[in-house]
Amino acid sequence: MSVELIREFMEDLGQRNIESLRRWFFEDSVLWMPPMDKITGDRRILAAFRLIFRGYSDLHWSVTNIMATGGNRFVYETDSWGTIGQATPYKNHILTIIEFDAQGRIVFLSDYFKDTAIFNAEKKAAPPVSAPSNLAAGQ
Repeated sequence: MSVELIREFMEDLGQRNIESLRRWFFEDSVLWMPPMDKITGDRRILAAFRLIFRGYSDLHWSVTNIMATGGNRFVYETDSWGTIGQATPYKNHILTIIEFDAQGRIVFLSDYFKDTAIFNAEKKAAPPVSAPSNLAAGQ
């Protein structure tokens, strides 16, 4: 396996196009990415990426370091930045464990984010809803 697979995957990820990502995953693929739980299978993983992409109006990655750990497994570092929703700035540093099968598909991918608090930025409690004035007066 080549570290080039990681660069190709990250290039496809940067396109934010589900069809570009389809070739990387199969039925036995496993994805762990905060704030979600473990996801197994290509259909579910691609659905998760759809949700992620919808949550960001702007999102970028830059791989800064790749380390082979043996076999088809690697650890790589990524800087990530963009905008959550329409206005919340996002910046993070990510450490990823990735393993490929003999065909170059992703068997396992797990992300470890330096800052996980950012994922709650758009989930702030909504302001209390006031009752319409005619209900508030007991009418």
